[in-house]
Formats: sequence, structure tokens, C-alpha cells
Amino acid sequence: MAILRALALAVVMAASGVEAQEPPRSRMDVLDLGGASPQPLTAERLQAVSEARPAAAGAEPSGDLVISNGSLTAVARRKGTGLDLYSLRSGRPVFRARLERGGGPVERVFLAESGRGGAVVEIAWKDASARFRIAKGQPFVESESLGGDAPLRIDCPGRFVVLPDFFADDILVDARKLAQDRVELPSENFVLHFAGAGESIVMGVFENRDQDVRVTLGGRGNDRLLTGSEIAYGARGRKVWVSVLDGPGLWHAVDVGPADKKKVIALDWTRPFVAQWRVDFTRKDELTDSWDLLLPAPDGDGYVKPSWLAQDGKISEATRTATGEVDRDAYKPGGPASDRLGPDRMRWTTVLGRVPYPCWTEKDRKGYLQPLDHKRVAFDGPVLIYPLNRLAETPVDGYTPVDVVRNTLGVGPCQYILDVEGQKQEHVGRATCHVRTLLGETYGAGQQKARRADVEHYLGDALDFVTHIRNRILAYVDFGRELRKFLAAEAAAHPEARDAAASLDAIAQEIDLRVGARMESIRKNPKLQPIAAAVAERGEDVTPPALAAELNRRFAATLLGYEGDDWKDRLKKEYTDPLTAIGGEQDEMVGECRWAVKALRQKAGILMASDPKVAPLAAEVRGRTQKILRGGAAYEGARH
Repeated sequence: MAILRALALAVVMAASGVEAQEPPRSRMDVLDLGGASPQPLTAERLQAVSEARPAAAGAEPSGDLVISNGSLTAVARRKGTGLDLYSLRSGRPVFRARLERGGGPVERVFLAESGRGGAVVEIAWKDASARFRIAKGQPFVESESLGGDAPLRIDCPGRFVVLPDFFADDILVDARKLAQDRVELPSENFVLHFAGAGESIVMGVFENRDQDVRVTLGGRGNDRLLTGSEIAYGARGRKVWVSVLDGPGLWHAVDVGPADKKKVIALDWTRPFVAQWRVDFTRKDELTDSWDLLLPAPDGDGYVKPSWLAQDGKISEATRTATGEVDRDAYKPGGPASDRLGPDRMRWTTVLGRVPYPCWTEKDRKGYLQPLDHKRVAFDGPVLIYPLNRLAETPVDGYTPVDVVRNTLGVGPCQYILDVEGQKQEHVGRATCHVRTLLGETYGAGQQKARRADVEHYLGDALDFVTHIRNRILAYVDFGRELRKFLAAEAAAHPEARDAAASLDAIAQEIDLRVGARMESIRKNPKLQPIAAAVAERGEDVTPPALAAELNRRFAATLLGYEGDDWKDRLKKEYTDPLTAIGGEQDEMVGECRWAVKALRQKAGILMASDPKVAPLAAEVRGRTQKILRGGAAYEGARH
């Protein structure tokens, strides 16, 4: 199979820590079949084209035009309705999708360019025309409007469409849950169609989020399908790319329900290659919960959780920064933000706490699920597994959607669209649990006087950390309140959006409710009440930073350099226990804030799909959520 162009592949591989390899050579065939078929060409017909003559560039072919680049075959039939796309991954042509404009028959096919590097065909319909470029070895077709307002239609029937989300959870669109025959989706630069019986993903990529995306549906009950998507070109010169990714086991879907919680489910699916596989669970509230499929640890027992920042099985830079290089607890499988899990798959996250990770593969590459049993989330509906991004071990011909985005839009625009900078987690100071560890080690070694400056530095780091998380929480609170004002104004001005605004407002108010409950828990904590009383007596607001500052003052007065035999008990009672109580409540608080915002973002997308009239409202909410989700604190739990 042909693979990505050498230069683009080198950039992608470099980003994954992989040394670029020389791709195998691909063959370009541009043929004029002479005859015009009113029906799609069969695999047998496409394999028997030895009698066809090469098509002449700069002219209309006399019959159907076949362009094959080693990765896919595109057929422009003179009696057809568009450009038929076939995958070549299996060794024989397999029809996967058709690209159309305007819904009518093709009126003209013109081969504009043909050479060793690729070919360009122009197709005209009654009210629109488009240029399609097929480059040698590439698994995608580039399209550009030459005239007309009709969108590009990707005709590709299937039950599922996914809009991947790199800030929150995917939007998984299930045809069986939509009554409308035409639905608008939130534009996020790409849309995935899941075709065939688990062996094909057809992907649309576009340049600007202002380009509208709609899907069409047909059929009833279990036969209901998403028949295709329509992507507007928008401004002149904008392009739309369509990629065909094929291979055995490229995606897998299974339905789970409440009766399956806690059960280990052996899937009838084997992971075909190493990659960052996304697992989308459908929640009982019809939102999607996105997880990364665990891979077996290559160096022993346990598992590795792939991530953007850790693609080699090592602990990520985010973990090292958040917990500190010398914090041994950070290296324990399942620790906070860890990318390593033990054989029991137990993982701690804010909001969910410590839970068995629900999706994994073993060394034989077999896939497994264990739906969560948790009061905050229940799974009920389809689960979809697909490859999202490559890792260091991903084979060069193992394509993922992120590869396609990089190789269509380019690395720079791809970085912008995926907002890689915005996904980097911020950290200031040291986590309170890490400060506890460092103080215990220092005092346990009897170095509290010799390392006085270090101890003072640890106290300052703890205060910086608490202040940083508090500021992030306040940013979420401000976001929630401003959003609720906006929703109220929209509901008043647009009665047709009142129900949608109310459903979003119910989620937004969770930010204030959860923060309020956690702050009440801090105020009522017996370990913190004496500290809070001292802060209040000075006329200060009882906030987590004020409590941490008071703890530091007391430590400096009574524990700095203390060498009594009861140092451990005093350190625990007077400082580390109350400090970690503050840190723990804030960690949960900021995680719950992010949880609510992620739900807002996804709910807005679902509302848009359910009711086109609320599209402007939903788009505004999704734009606001992306801004607040950027640059989260390390303990927010951006990914499970």
C-alpha cells in the first residue's frame, strides 16, 4: 500500500519520535475506458482495464475516467453522479464513497492534468463544478469548487458519524437516535464516516470552521443509516479533502447497557496495529465519554495509557511537572495523571476517583471492555473504537485521522486546528501531596536545619500551587456566570431556543453548585476550622490561598527547623494534613468544573444536531467552552 509523501511523513514521524522511512513506490494510472457505464464499476471491471488506453490530459475522455494512485482508485463516470472512490488496501478495489455536488447527473468530465505525480479531473454538474486532485500514493482526494454554491456531498452510508474532539469528548452520532432526515453538525474541521463492517473510515477534512456540515439520514429502526455528509466550500478557494482509510479491524462497535456494568466483556475485535485508539462510550444521558484504549506495557506487567505527551510508554512531562521528579508516588501505576497502570487497571481521576479503567487490549491484541459502575456516569448504548493518532510504534502504513489532517492541511495549520498549545496543561508550584512527601523526607533524614532554605521553598511552592488552582476555579466560575447571562438573554430574544438554553443552563449552574459544595466542605473540615478562624479574625476572606498562607505562617513560627521526637505527628497534624485537605478539595473542584464545561460543549453539539434552529446558540457555546478549556491545570483531568 502506498504511504504518505516522504516529507510530510518525516514531519509526522518526528512529532511521534519515529525515524522517517522511505515510502515504497506507488504507480499512477490514468485511463480512458472508452465506454460509459450508468452503474458503478465492479471490482472485476476495474481489475481488467489492461485494454484501456491512457487518458489524454487537456481533453474530455471518450468514456469513463479511471485514476489510480496506488492507494485508492477514483472513477469519474460520464453517466454517473460524481466521483466514485475505491480503496485498494485489500488488494482489489472496494467501493467506499461517492463525491457529488448538486445531486444531479454529471454533465462533463475533463482531465485537466496528468503526470507521474498525480492527476486533476474537473467535473461539472448542472449548477456546480469542482476540481479533484489525486496525488500519487495519497489516501485522499483534494477538492475545490470551480463554481456554484452546492456543498460537496460525501455519499457514504453507515450507522455512525463521529466529530473528534481534542479538548473534550467526541460527538458520536448514531443514526438510530435521530428522527430528522437532515441534521446540521458543529463544524470542527473534520468528520468521520464509519463504513463497511469495521474495515473502513471515510474522512472529510476542511479548512475553516465556518464551513457548514450537514448529514442526511434514511431508513427506519435498525436499518436507519447516515447516508452521507455535505460540506460547504464557503469562500472561494477553500478546499475539502476526502480520505479513505482501510484495513481489517480499523473500527469496532458494540452495544452495552446497564446490565453490563462491572462485567469484563471480551470483544470480537483484535487491535490491528499500535496507535492511540479512541474509545467512545455512550452515556445514559446520551452524551459521549471518550477514553484512550490502554495498551499492554512492553516492559512488564500492567498497561500504558497513550497520550499526546507520552507516546513511548514513559511517564509524561505533564506528570513529571505536576508531581515532581522526586515524588515516588507519581511513578506508581494509577497515580495522579499517570500514564502507567498496574495489572488491576486502577486509575485515579478527579470526579471519578479511583476506578478500573474500562477499555484495554492485552499482549495478544485482543480488546476488552469493563463498563464503569459509578454514580457520576453510566454507559448505555453503542461503544465505538477507532484509531485517532499515531504513536512511536505505529507502522508507517497504519494511517490515523490525525495523519490525514497533517497531510492535507499541513503541519502548521494542523497544530493550530488541534490547538496543541491550548492542550498543554499548566502547572505552578508543587502539588500539596508532593510537598508533604518532600517535607517528610527532609525531616525524616534530620536535615530540616541544614536544608532550611529548601523547606521554605517547599512552603512557597505549596502556596503557589493552591493559588494557581484557585485562580483556575475562579475562571470557571466567571465563565459559568457569564454563560448563564448569555443563555438567559438568548432565551428571551429567541423563544424557539428557550428549551435548548434551559438544558445548557442546567449544566452551567453545576459549576457554582459544585464549587459551593466543595467550599462548604473546606469550611466544615475539622482540620481546617482553627486555621479558618484565624483568617477570619484578621478580616480576610476564608479562601484556600488564605488558609494555605496561614498554615505557612504557623509552620514558620513553630515547625521550621523543629527537631523534636514528635516531629512526624506535629508535621502531619499541624501542616501536611490540613494542606492536603485544601489541595484535595481544590483538585476535585477544578475537575468538576472541567467536567461540567466538557458536558456543555458536547451538549451544545448534540442540540445543534437535534434542532437546526439552535445552531447559532450552540456554536457560540462551543466557542466559549474551547476558550475556557485551553491551558487547564494539570489536575483538571483533561483526559481520563
